[in-house]
Amino acid sequence: MSKVSVTGSKGVMPTVIETIHDLNLVHLSDYDGSWEGFDNGNPIEGADDASEKLVTVRALESTLGLDEETKTAGQQAAEVVAPVPDLDEDTSATPLGQVDDDWEAHLEEVRTRVNELDDQRSDVEAELREVTDRIDRIAPFAELGIDLDLLSGYDSVDVVVGEGSVDEIDDALEASDDVRAFETFTGGDVVAIVAAPAEDADPDFVGDAIVGVDFTRHEVPDTDQSPDAYVTDLESRKRELESEIESIDAELDEIAAAHGEFLQTLEGRLSIEVQRAEAPLQFATSERAFIAEGWLPRSEYDRLVTALRETVGDSVEIEELEQADYDEYEHGAEAHTGSGDGEGGEETEAETGPTAEPDEDEEPVERKAATDGGVRADGHGSGAVTMDDEPPVILDNITPAKPFELLVKMVAQPKYSELDPTVLVFLTYPFAFGYMIGDIGYGLLYMLMGYGAWKAFDSDAGKAVGTIGLWAGGFTVLFGWLYDEMFGVHIEYWMPEGIHSVLSTYLFMDTLDKGLQSTEWAMLWIVFSLVFGLIHLNIGLILGFINELSHGLKAAVYERLSWILTMNGLFVWIFSGHAVSQKPDFVANYAVVPEAVGLAAIGAFFVGAVMVGIGEGISGVFEIPAWAFGHVLSYLRLVAVLLAKAGMAFAVNLLVFGGYTDHGYTVFNLPTYDVTGYEQDFVGLIWMDPMWIGIPLAILVFVFGHVLVLLLGITAAGIQMLRLEYVEFFQKFYEGGGEEYDPFGHEETDTQPAD
Repeated sequence: MSKVSVTGSKGVMPTVIETIHDLNLVHLSDYDGSWEGFDNGNPIEGADDASEKLVTVRALESTLGLDEETKTAGQQAAEVVAPVPDLDEDTSATPLGQVDDDWEAHLEEVRTRVNELDDQRSDVEAELREVTDRIDRIAPFAELGIDLDLLSGYDSVDVVVGEGSVDEIDDALEASDDVRAFETFTGGDVVAIVAAPAEDADPDFVGDAIVGVDFTRHEVPDTDQSPDAYVTDLESRKRELESEIESIDAELDEIAAAHGEFLQTLEGRLSIEVQRAEAPLQFATSERAFIAEGWLPRSEYDRLVTALRETVGDSVEIEELEQADYDEYEHGAEAHTGSGDGEGGEETEAETGPTAEPDEDEEPVERKAATDGGVRADGHGSGAVTMDDEPPVILDNITPAKPFELLVKMVAQPKYSELDPTVLVFLTYPFAFGYMIGDIGYGLLYMLMGYGAWKAFDSDAGKAVGTIGLWAGGFTVLFGWLYDEMFGVHIEYWMPEGIHSVLSTYLFMDTLDKGLQSTEWAMLWIVFSLVFGLIHLNIGLILGFINELSHGLKAAVYERLSWILTMNGLFVWIFSGHAVSQKPDFVANYAVVPEAVGLAAIGAFFVGAVMVGIGEGISGVFEIPAWAFGHVLSYLRLVAVLLAKAGMAFAVNLLVFGGYTDHGYTVFNLPTYDVTGYEQDFVGLIWMDPMWIGIPLAILVFVFGHVLVLLLGITAAGIQMLRLEYVEFFQKFYEGGGEEYDPFGHEETDTQPAD
């Protein structure tokens, strides 16, 4: 990336903004107000009015239900149908007359009518809610079966209607001294209480009497109609109100069809105008001049210069302030400056001398900006002191890996000085997911779910999630083929033996086994998970070593090479022949490393531990058990999920099909089997009598059980591998915190990767 500076008088600033906006190349830097004599600029005249109209347009689009897809089409139409209005040199914006000769009157007409209809709709909906509520309130009285005029209007007695236990109500009223006499009437769960007060009783004597009873009180509607007639009238009014809402919605749909394209185009045009008008907020401006800085791909610098020269000629000074390099930028390397227009060469350390560390007692240098040469605040070369910001980041990955940028950005955008881990996540995440689930049936369903998400969502994030699902499902199918499993059942049990034999011999089917009933395979997967973790963590530490080289070789050695020696030394010794008789049997069985190498490895472990102590102090020494041992053991969660999901699928199939023991292994009693001579260990639902109950129940359990395993597989395998990526792997080299390349220009425009 190159950092550029454009300096000129305020008279040409609107034209410069328009040119840079049309190019859609420059990621503008924000001026922080630290230069003497320069302040942040003010929006160009007309920005407030354009912003207000933009808010109005977007509110109308929301009311009319214009979705994002049609909005995008409208914004593209805004850029194609008519040119964006020029910004005059007097800093006033040209009206958007190209959209419509009387677009403001058109907008006001649409706004007025839409607001009227929206207000009407709100009033009708409010009345509809009230009518619906009254219908709900009258339902208990319909159950009671007493005319509503008989439940109110008495002077000598109180009538209370509600829901509660009749016996408890009777007991409470009987025990009350304030109740002289009472009668209760019931209908369904509804109770009507008619009670006469005793002398000097409180006005709410019935409520006081039943205060300890679980009683829900209903207000008696003020009408002399019967409950049925009252509900009939309310239902009729409800239909009228619903019809009114449908009519209003139909008219709003007509407005959306007639004026939607106008609103969408106008939104795109106003968005562009507001973006341009507010650009000076990021500039450094004085009374007559401005300085704008930003980043763009190196290969596009000449294009920027050419475009500005064609529009404003020599009225501005254009300077390439810096060409950012990965291996220097994190640590605040001095900018490379030129003489303007890209004609000057880069300064080198030989020309300027190394950057001096400031003395603690030295007075800070006041930062000044120069528009025509001068000395930078750091004392080096000519040109203005630059705005202090890091280069923005463009993630430039191979096409298959691009969706996995989403997983990286969930942590943070990579900094310009960091290696992008997207490709590594792409290579490890779906592989580990497939290894843990490993089932053709589940994999096909994951692929179907991923494709569904890819089709259903229009956003980049939705597309990325769908594509990640396709990759994860694909690897799940691949490992399912190697494991010879579909929905937890070996495929060989479903197909003719000859065909399966050919597939396993020539196409690797049934090459692996999950190890659910085989200790040898289970132990192999434990070792495999540890080896996978060692490889994964070593890649992270090596990348961390490369990153730390920009701090210097010493920092890289003490902060990363030390951990490489410590971790690898420990695990190489564990799986070596040294002291093998004192190690657990499962470790001894895989002690394939020669004893001499094991001795060298344990020596490397202690050397690395000493280096950790020197580089990171006592706190680093205490972290050795976690970094050198614990982080690798975290990868055992892979085999844990593998066996857990296999066990869940096994339990579902055993419940459905039943099983018997054959040479020490439990085999499902599938309908394709001849079980003559075998004793059933468990009779499955499918064989249960009567069959008209057993078979439907077996199908229900099979479907529900495997759907549950499928969904838990997403949370278990997906989240566990994400944890390994984020916590164990990224911790070794990745910090994040970069800013994404967001060029100043038309919205919804794709950017091109930097050189």
